[in-house]
Amino acid sequence: MPPRSVAARLVHGTVFGGNLVGAYLRLSRWIWGHLPRRLAAFAPVRSYGHFVHALVRLRADRTQSHGTFFLRNRPELKLMCRISDRLGRRASLRIAVLACSTGAEVYSILWTMRSIRPDLKITMMAGDISKDALEFARKGIYSLNRIDLQDPSIFERLTDEEMREMFEAEADGLRIKSWLREAVSWHVIDAGDPTILNVLGPQDIVVANRFLCHMDPEDAERCLRNIAQLVDRGGYLFVSGIDLDVRAKVAQDLKWSPVLDSMEDIHEGDPCLRNHWPWHYTGLEPFDKKRQDWKVRYASVFAV
Repeated sequence: MPPRSVAARLVHGTVFGGNLVGAYLRLSRWIWGHLPRRLAAFAPVRSYGHFVHALVRLRADRTQSHGTFFLRNRPELKLMCRISDRLGRRASLRIAVLACSTGAEVYSILWTMRSIRPDLKITMMAGDISKDALEFARKGIYSLNRIDLQDPSIFERLTDEEMREMFEAEADGLRIKSWLREAVSWHVIDAGDPTILNVLGPQDIVVANRFLCHMDPEDAERCLRNIAQLVDRGGYLFVSGIDLDVRAKVAQDLKWSPVLDSMEDIHEGDPCLRNHWPWHYTGLEPFDKKRQDWKVRYASVFAV
C-alpha cells in the first residue's frame, strides 16, 4: 500500500502527534451551530461549509448502514411515477433496486406506483450484498421496537392512512401486505460485480440510492459505472446519496442527460442527508444554481 499523503496523515491526526483536525472541526461545529440561520446562505459561509465538508470526507471511516425510512423521498417517488407513465406503453415496467437493505425503498416504490397506476405491470428486482438484510426484506415484517437490522424510526415519515394501506398486523410487528411482497424477486448480489447484468438483466429503471456515499470515492465511481450497464436503452437511473463530485464526473463521462423535473425538490427531499451537511460525510450540500455545472451536479435522476 503506498504511503499516505501529508494531507491525509494530517487529517487523520498522525502529524505532530495529535488530532489537530478533530479539534478544529469540533470548534468549527460549535461556531457553525451558533451562527444565525440567515447567514448560511451567504457565499463566504457556504464556501467555508464546503471546506469543512471536504475535511470531514477525508477523515471519514465509511461503513455501510441498514438505516432507512419508508417513503423516504416523496418527490423522488412521484417523479418515478411520472417516468413510469412515459414508459408505461410497454408490456411491463422493469425496475431494479440495488443495495435494497431491509426493503423499505422497494416496498415504498411498489406501493407508490401501484397506488397511482394499478394497471401497470411491474417486474421488480431487489438486490443486496447482505444475505441477512435481504432475508429480512423478503419476509417484510417490521417491529415497532429497535432490533438489529431495523430502527423504529423507519415508520416516522408515514401517515396513519399509509400505514394501514401498506401493512397488516402480525404478532411480531407489522407485515407488508402480500400484494406488495409477491411482486418482488430477491437477489444476493454485489452492485460492483461485473456480471450483474447477467443476473438481473436490462432494466427500465435502476435505483442505486444512498449506499455509494458509504464507499471511498474511487470504489464508488467504479461501482456506479458498473451499475450503468443495467439501464436499458431509453431507461433511467436514480442515484442519490453519493459524493456529488463522483456522480457528476461519471455522468459527464458517460454523457447522461440530467432529468430537471423536480430536481431541487428531490435534492431537498431527504432531510437526513441535508441536515447532515457539512458535519457528516453523507451530508448533502445546499442546492446552488450559481454553479455553472448545477444541472449535472444536483440531478439525482438521469436518462442513460
